Amino acid sequence: MGKADTVNDRESNNFVRRGEAGQNRIRSLAFVISVCVCVFFALGFSWNFGNAVKPFALELESRINPNNAPVSSLIRLPGIGPARALAIIEYREDFKRENGAVPAFRDCDDLCNVRGIGPVTAKNISEWLKFE
Repeated sequence: MGKADTVNDRESNNFVRRGEAGQNRIRSLAFVISVCVCVFFALGFSWNFGNAVKPFALELESRINPNNAPVSSLIRLPGIGPARALAIIEYREDFKRENGAVPAFRDCDDLCNVRGIGPVTAKNISEWLKFE
C-alpha cells in the first residue's frame, strides 16, 4: 500500500465521518422539532380541555308522542337505538291495525309491551314523552 492509498483512505474516512455527523445533526433537529410539535399539541389540548368536556345532555325541542313520532325522533331518546325505535313503530302499526283509532301508548307503562323495552327504559324516557 502506497502513500497515495493511505491519503485516499483518510480522505474517504473523513468524508464518511462528515456524512455521519451531518446525519446526526439532522436527526437531532428532527427530534427537537417533533418534541416541540408534541408540546404544542399537548398545550393546545390541555387549554381546550376545560371548555370541551361537557356532560352529555339530551336536548329536545319538545316532548315526543310515541303514537306518531318518526324513527328519527325516537332514536334521540336515551336508551332507544334504531332497533328499539323500529320496534316501537312496528308495535304501534300492529296495534293500530287491530284496534283502529285507539292510541297504542296511553302512558309509559304501555311502552313495556314493545319488545326490548322494559320498565327501567320506560321510566328513563318518560320525562321526554307526551301522550295525547
